[in-house]
Amino acid sequence: MLSSNFRPYLLCVGRYGQRTLVTRPLPSKEHEYTNQPEYPAIQDLSYPAKKKRERESWHQRIAKLSSVEEKLFEINMPKYYGYKANILTDDKFPYNIKPFVQYATRTSFQKGLPQFYDPVKEKSTKILATIQSELEDTIAFELSGYSHLMRDGNVSPMEREETVAKSLLMQLHRAIANALAPDYSHLREIETDFDPRHEAFWFLGGIYPPKLVRKIKEGMEWQKQYADDPYDRNIQYVGKPHMAIRHKHLLEPFLSKDLQSLDVKQDGIEVPDYRYDPLALGYMTNFRHATTVPGFWPGDQHEFGLISFQRRTHALERHKYCAVNDLDEAIHAQGILSSFAWLLGQACYQGFSVFNDVTYPLVTQTVVTNGKHWSFYAYQLNTTLLHSDQVDANNRYNLCWGTEALQLYESIDENGKLHGLNSDVLLQLIMFYINAPKERTEVNLKPHLCPKETRVADIEDENRRMFMEQAYKHLVSNRPRHRLVPEVYQWEKIYKIDHKTRPMDAKRRPFEFGENMYKRRLDEHALKYIPRAVRPGGPKSRPKFESTYYPNVRRQ
Repeated sequence: MLSSNFRPYLLCVGRYGQRTLVTRPLPSKEHEYTNQPEYPAIQDLSYPAKKKRERESWHQRIAKLSSVEEKLFEINMPKYYGYKANILTDDKFPYNIKPFVQYATRTSFQKGLPQFYDPVKEKSTKILATIQSELEDTIAFELSGYSHLMRDGNVSPMEREETVAKSLLMQLHRAIANALAPDYSHLREIETDFDPRHEAFWFLGGIYPPKLVRKIKEGMEWQKQYADDPYDRNIQYVGKPHMAIRHKHLLEPFLSKDLQSLDVKQDGIEVPDYRYDPLALGYMTNFRHATTVPGFWPGDQHEFGLISFQRRTHALERHKYCAVNDLDEAIHAQGILSSFAWLLGQACYQGFSVFNDVTYPLVTQTVVTNGKHWSFYAYQLNTTLLHSDQVDANNRYNLCWGTEALQLYESIDENGKLHGLNSDVLLQLIMFYINAPKERTEVNLKPHLCPKETRVADIEDENRRMFMEQAYKHLVSNRPRHRLVPEVYQWEKIYKIDHKTRPMDAKRRPFEFGENMYKRRLDEHALKYIPRAVRPGGPKSRPKFESTYYPNVRRQ
């Protein structure tokens, strides 16, 4: 007969109709007692503290995921129908947009290019003297070749400007790269994208709460004290530059300073404190999945940006929605926003995210042009933490240097002769091209990625690999779902919610069961059925449904 001390450690386990006994050994005194008492940390049990611990646990989970796609997919897991995001594009920049863009990207803007380019200015001047005639012929030939387009009344001004600017950029890039490639080897290894897809998603914290959110919290006694807490806004940038140039190595940082020593207060850096809702500027919201795409897919060897050429066509229609002409500020805002979004996408492909900050600076060069007017920007990404938990605690800041708009030429006559060529524009363009990237062997570029599974294509399990690749590509395509986002119709709001005048109606709608459909997770769906004819174990074998392989931590 078993002793009374041993009986509590016998478990009766039922499995498929059979009963088995499982025994557990008695705990030893070595595991129960220690020489020094160890007490668990005393945690704050308030509601905000609990929610913060939940968020931090989710952030740590994202950091531990193995591949790039799994990290980006996990950010979308809480929202089946996508986030309600403010869509920022390169098509429209409202009045007084620059303070908001600086706050939304935590960027300090300084006029003029950094001193980093001073050592190469003399060398660039000598190069320009040898190839200026060739560049001048290229510009004149491209502009004169589209004279028929200028006279065509059926072509809109925006289409005309985009066509000419794109053609001019392609030929200038070809001429400059071919002329400099023999002396600058990095130009022989570049990857050039035309009309690339630049998208980035991040959480912007510190925003004043909307009136509806404040009203709901004030109506609940236990949430009154949290009515004025800052609010997170979901920001989705969607851009389409003319051209982007990439390389397999990083550019040297413009400001060689340790990231840990950056302090926005001690360094005397000014970043506008613009905490108003983006809706106040006219940026409407839309449900869509969070997508971060820097113009290429994970696994491409050329994963760092050198130069991007942004469109400037929004200036043609700016007078329709802006009574005050602040075009220069809008162009600066475009340079800041497009540079930050592109670098954020590159950082996410290195394993960082909007919750896990970068461990080294990322750098890019940006040109905003319509072919005639050129603005040059140099951007250094030092932080990606912008959500409410870090917006005030984070001491890091990003840096952007930019020039005023420079005019490349004054006019071109009927004979194709170029008048008033500004060599300063070509000089700065050459300085951007000869800025050579270097390999950083002393820095771990992917500290948050698994060495064996940096991307989904590296997963050994075929089922998991195929499932995640298909799910990720479907997610970033942002195709609309077969069923629309659930909504409460006006008659339901009046007769069923506000006044409750239809008690005999059958309850079929989610809100009638107390369900919040906007909290539905991405993995909450019916499993895919396996027809009997194709089941591996026979027609009556199990399982009847296909397994799912959503992101899961598989490494210690």
